[in-house]
Amino acid sequence: MLIRGESSLLYICTNLLYMSKKKREIKKLEKKIYSFLKSNPSKIYNYKQLSSFFDVKDTKTRNFIIRILSDLQKKGKIELRDRGRYFFDQNKIQTKEGTLNLLPTGKGVISFVEEIEECIVPKRHINKGLDGDTVSVSFHNKKNGIEAHVENIITRKRNEYVGILQIKKEFGFVLCKKGKMYTDLFIQEKDTRGFKDGDKVVAIFSEWERGKDSPNGKIIKSLGLPGEKDTEMHAILHEYELPYEFEQATEKEAISLSREISLEEIKKRRDLRKTLTFTIDPISAKDFDDAISFKILEEGLFEIGIHIADVSHYVKANSQLDKEAHERATSVYLVDRVVPMLPEVLSNELCSLKPREEKYTFSAVFNIDIKGKIKKEWYGKTVIYSDQRFSYEEVQHMFDNHTNKVSKEVSLSGKEYKVEDSCFEALNILNNVAKELRAERLKKGGITFDRVEVNFELNEENKPEKVFFKTSKDANKLIEEFMLLANKKVSLFMSKKEGAFSSVYRVHDQPDEEKLYNLKQTVSTFGYDFNLTGNNTSAEINRLLKKCNGKKEQNMIDTLTLRSMSKAEYTTNNIGHYGLGFSHYTHFTSPIRRYPDILVHRLLQSFIEKKRGQKKEILEDICKHASYREQLATKAERDSTKYMQMVFMEDKIGRLFKGIISGVTDRGMYVELVENKCEGMIRIKDLKNDYFSYDMRTHSIIGEKSKINYRLGDPLLIKVKKVDIVRRFLDFLPAE
Repeated sequence: MLIRGESSLLYICTNLLYMSKKKREIKKLEKKIYSFLKSNPSKIYNYKQLSSFFDVKDTKTRNFIIRILSDLQKKGKIELRDRGRYFFDQNKIQTKEGTLNLLPTGKGVISFVEEIEECIVPKRHINKGLDGDTVSVSFHNKKNGIEAHVENIITRKRNEYVGILQIKKEFGFVLCKKGKMYTDLFIQEKDTRGFKDGDKVVAIFSEWERGKDSPNGKIIKSLGLPGEKDTEMHAILHEYELPYEFEQATEKEAISLSREISLEEIKKRRDLRKTLTFTIDPISAKDFDDAISFKILEEGLFEIGIHIADVSHYVKANSQLDKEAHERATSVYLVDRVVPMLPEVLSNELCSLKPREEKYTFSAVFNIDIKGKIKKEWYGKTVIYSDQRFSYEEVQHMFDNHTNKVSKEVSLSGKEYKVEDSCFEALNILNNVAKELRAERLKKGGITFDRVEVNFELNEENKPEKVFFKTSKDANKLIEEFMLLANKKVSLFMSKKEGAFSSVYRVHDQPDEEKLYNLKQTVSTFGYDFNLTGNNTSAEINRLLKKCNGKKEQNMIDTLTLRSMSKAEYTTNNIGHYGLGFSHYTHFTSPIRRYPDILVHRLLQSFIEKKRGQKKEILEDICKHASYREQLATKAERDSTKYMQMVFMEDKIGRLFKGIISGVTDRGMYVELVENKCEGMIRIKDLKNDYFSYDMRTHSIIGEKSKINYRLGDPLLIKVKKVDIVRRFLDFLPAE
């Protein structure tokens, strides 16, 4: 039984709830009406027409519509043509074209061509824009500054989406909400026929009809069951719009290429077939696009040649091969497969510098002393004969054991063999010169990351049986330094001709100051000092990386340092390469797998022949496209590694592992396992027996009562809770 006071209070609360609900409904209706008028600019409507469109039949809601129209007109959002007739005036709003980039929060950022300033778009004003779309936006003054509203979609960035097909009775959905994609695709019933419920599929975006919550799509391909290796690898390639099949016309053109090494062509080139030449590559390499030649000269000098497959001899500008190579821009290296930029007949045959075969090359040849000082340089087309193929492991074995005998354990043939004295001597001299070049590069500001690379030992079914780590040793560094030398010197040579020609550069801007400051704050918690007040930041970064080398927190500090760096990119505007410490740098050494290298070969030949190069504007467009495709390939490669890690961990639920806390957020902490570098998350909600909260200042999660402190970089014993192969996510728990 309620007393009078309680009854009155209940009446007031009920009334307030009713009024609040009514207000929300009016707001919702106002948004719908405004969006409808905005989508139909310059068309005139009265309240009756709008009532009919929104299927409003009761007098009360019709009166709301009349009031909403009046309020919108008073706010200046819509215009009154004459009594009771309203329209949205598109011309009254000043708009600008930009690119929409969505954030994980749902907000958007609009970036503009040739402008540094960006504008924020609130989630409610995205107006069906998707990540990467070109949109027109209007600008609105708010208390916290100017915010942008998406007015129209000019062009959609993406067409293909990957997701799980869910079939209902009269329709279907492709469930593709992930990351920046905030909606699923609606599939008509007739378009689900021939596809299985639960399959991972590729669907194309059709249209987003007015008034619909989801856009329409159409399925073009089934990839198979989620979680299966081929399904997931193909899904990764589709997610990043990376084609894994060549067009028939491209394959046909590649097959038709001549395999002959002709006397006529040899006469046009410098003949280096009698000079000692060899390749050094990974054991698994199938294409060999670089070789090194060596000859002892008089007066303590050596002739060292860096020879690169002459892809431009076969891939002519504007040919079908060239067009597809340009579109792909790069080869993609997933864990279990390579998606090449060029058809196999080129990448693995014609342009591969195989042992005991004559090949056309483009070369940088240097007369150089033991200290790495260059006395003479030459660039041009050559023909070579590779005397031998080495693996990194074979060369490293010789360096480590000071012998020219290669044991059967590391031999490519599986048998012990002896390397000729002249070749063994060449390798040792090259190693000494490479060390001098590296020391000089680091002295001048180059940054060195000795990062551990995660690799998998795959069984016959290409499933991971073992995780192993690869580190860069002297054999790797030998090749790296001579490739860097060729790239640097080619860029310098081309830059001297810039009055008449435009060049292509590989540039790397200085680190982000705010990120460096955050890095300083983080590493200070581990006892590392990191001085940002001096002029030589690169030396300070190297000092930090050297001090943490081999420590439990090394991988985390390496990662944080990398994140503070700018992204390297291709451009015609040279700003130098900060990470390498070079004033000039380009990509010349890998034309089999990178399109900019083919472009540099063509430009270099134009410079040598004093012919006209390409227009700067055309080159810049190619550079932007290549940089973008490279970023997509890198993301795909990371996703394939993540997938393989999930497959590897699938049968390890409940097992204990030692880990390092590699990241801390308000949702939980990421832990990287010491044994295999797999990373998973311990969610705050899974931390029992206390209330835990995130402390941004100390990068910690702290228990309120227990004062247990989970801090970035701390060692932690964990138990594997869950492995989600499809989402590529690991859940951990702290070990009891």
